[in-house]
Amino acid sequence: MEVKVFHLPLLLTRPVRKMREPAASSPQLKNFLSIRSFLLLLLSCIAAKLSLCFSTIPSSLLTLSLDGHLNFDEVQHVAKDFGNQYQLLPFAVLHPKTVTDIAITIKHVWQMGPHSELTVAARGHGHSLQGQAQAYRGVVVNMECLQSPIMQVHGGKFPYVDVSGGELWINILRESMKYGLAPKSWTDYLHLTVGGTLSNAGISGQAFRHGPQISNVHQLEVITGKGEVVRCSETQNEDLFHSVLGGLGQFGIITQARISLEPAPDKVKWIRLLYSDFNTFTRDQEHLISSENTFDYVEGFVIINRTGLLNNWRSSFSPQDPLQASQFESGGRTLFCLEVAKYFNLGQTDSIIEEVERLLSPLNYISSTLFLSEVSYIDFLDRVHISEVKLRSKGLWEVPHPWLNLLIPRSKVHRFAEEVFGNILTDTSNGPILIYPVKKSKWDNRTSVSIPEEDIFYLVAFLSSAVPSSTGTDGLDHILYQNKRILDFCESAHLGVKQYLPHYTRQEDWKTHFGPRWEAFVRRKSAYDPLRILAPGQRIFQKAVPLS
Repeated sequence: MEVKVFHLPLLLTRPVRKMREPAASSPQLKNFLSIRSFLLLLLSCIAAKLSLCFSTIPSSLLTLSLDGHLNFDEVQHVAKDFGNQYQLLPFAVLHPKTVTDIAITIKHVWQMGPHSELTVAARGHGHSLQGQAQAYRGVVVNMECLQSPIMQVHGGKFPYVDVSGGELWINILRESMKYGLAPKSWTDYLHLTVGGTLSNAGISGQAFRHGPQISNVHQLEVITGKGEVVRCSETQNEDLFHSVLGGLGQFGIITQARISLEPAPDKVKWIRLLYSDFNTFTRDQEHLISSENTFDYVEGFVIINRTGLLNNWRSSFSPQDPLQASQFESGGRTLFCLEVAKYFNLGQTDSIIEEVERLLSPLNYISSTLFLSEVSYIDFLDRVHISEVKLRSKGLWEVPHPWLNLLIPRSKVHRFAEEVFGNILTDTSNGPILIYPVKKSKWDNRTSVSIPEEDIFYLVAFLSSAVPSSTGTDGLDHILYQNKRILDFCESAHLGVKQYLPHYTRQEDWKTHFGPRWEAFVRRKSAYDPLRILAPGQRIFQKAVPLS
C-alpha cells in the first residue's frame, strides 16, 4: 500500500479511541501489554522515519522568495519522460514565472556548497529518452512555465525571433508564419522546447542545407551553474555561447534564444521513392545534398519485411502511375525509401511540377514506386504530430521508447548497413528507422557537439516502441538487446560512430565519446558549473546520481 509521506504526520496527531484495559488480575493482561508495546514501537519507528525523510529535504528551499513556486508534493510527473525507462523522484519541482526565479534557485543551490548533493535539471516537454531531464532528490525546473520573454518576431533583411527557452517549436512556427517567416532548420517533431533541442543539436531533413538548429542561433540568455544570468553570442561571451549549444545542459540553462528566420513558403511537394539497393539509395541521397539546386528536404528510411506499405501511403500520397504501383511486390526484401520535399508559393504550381521532374530525372529509384503529395508548409513540418494523436487515442504513445540515434561516417555506412540490416535486424523492426546524410561543413566545430570527422556523415535513428508487457521481439528487453548488438558491432568494427542524443553511465565512455574534445568539455564545466549542479541525468560527472 502506498501512503503519501506528507499525509503521514496526521496519523500521529489524530486522537486514538481509548481502549478498555483489562483488570490487573485478567489473564489477558500480558497480551494486552504486548500489543500496546508493539503499537507504540511501530508508531515511534514511523515517526523516526518521517523525521529522517523530512530532514533530507533542504528546508532552506522553503525560504526562497519567488514569483513562481516550488512544489514538494506533486513531483511524480517529472519523474518520467518519453523514453519511459527511468523514474527518479526529485525533492521539488520549480514552476518559474520569471528567469529570476530560476537564477535564485540555482544560486541558492550553488551557495549550499560542495557538500550538498542537491542538483538541478531543466525539463522542457519531457521528450528525453534516458532520464536526462530528471534529478534524483534534486530540483526539476519546469521550463514550460516560464512566462518571459514574450515571443517577438523581427523582420528586415536578417529576420529573427526572440523566444523563451521553454517555448515549443510548433508555437514559434505558428507565430512567425503570421509575418510570412519561419525558422530555417527543424526537428521532425515540433512539440519540443527550444532549450531542449539547442542543448543537443536539432536535426531534420533541412540540416544538409542550413545545418542543425544550433547553427541558426544568433544569441542566447543562459543561467550558469553559479546562478549567473549571462547573455552570449558569437561576439559576446562567445565561449559560453558555443559551450551551451549542444552542451547537453551541462553549462547552463537556456532561458532565451534569438533564432534566425527566412521567408516561409505556402506549399510543399512531398515525395517518396523506393530502392531495393542500398548503394544506389545512398548514392542518390548524396547527389541531392551535394547539388547546387536541389530539394529543400532530404531524408530516408529503411523498410524491413513490411507488406502493404504502398497501400498505407495511399491515404495521403498518390502514385505517379497507379497501375504500376498496384503491381509492385516487396517480396520480403529490405527496401529503402527516399523522402524529399520541394517548397513553393501559390502561383508557382506549374513551374514547380517541372522543377520536381528535373530534380527526379537523374535518380535511379524503382520507377513504379514514385508517390507524391501536396500539403501546406505547416502540415508538412508538423506531420509527426498526426501520428502522435493516433497513437495516443490507442494508448500506444506512453510506452517505452528505447531509441538509438547514431552518426555514422560516410565511408563506414555501407559496412554498417550490411551487418545491421543484413544480420542484426532481419525479420522486422519495432518502429521507423531513419537514415539520411548531412554535411559537416554546416556544423560549427566550436560547439559542444561531438560528430564524426568526415565531410559527410549519416544520421541513423532506430525509433523503436516497446510493448510494456511483452517478452517477445516487440518487448523492451529484446529491443535493448538489439541496440546493444548494434553498438557492440560499431565498436568492434571501429566504425568511428558517434551517438546523437548520447547516453552513457560511465565517465570512461563519455571520454571516448568526446575524444580529444573531452579536455575542453571538462574545462568548460569547471568554468560554468564548477560544483556540477546542472543536468545530473546525463551522468557525465560525479555529483550526478547513477541511473538504475
